[in-house]
Amino acid sequence: MDQYIEFITNHPILSAAWVGIVFLIVSGWIKSKLSAVRQINPQQLTLLINREDGQVIDMRAQKEFNTGHIAGAQHLSPENAKKSDFSNLEKYKSKPIILVCTTGMTASGTATAMHKAGFEQVSVLSGGMGAWQSASLPTTTGR
Repeated sequence: MDQYIEFITNHPILSAAWVGIVFLIVSGWIKSKLSAVRQINPQQLTLLINREDGQVIDMRAQKEFNTGHIAGAQHLSPENAKKSDFSNLEKYKSKPIILVCTTGMTASGTATAMHKAGFEQVSVLSGGMGAWQSASLPTTTGR
């Protein structure tokens, strides 16, 4: 114990940084566990579609969507997502919705906004389309 105290007194900035990093990791973990939005993997996405009639919402740019997307996915333009304009998705309010973006980062904020707008079951594909393609799962092109 004396060594810890000596280290902290000799290196206060390094010790404070370490405590800050631990705090951020723990708070991020707690926040993800308490969040109404779930992060799911490609296999869980497939189960949601097949067993619970889940709807995939692809929020990448139109050009990327046309290049390749998950079969049955609806497109939500990034502009509408930023404005929280979900009017064309109202019919899916009570269905499981899975948001897909390129890497899984952009979709999280939109998922939170959708949950606040009254969408009951919102999930995000962790890793986005990159994870879907890395799992060698099929995509379709065009609309």
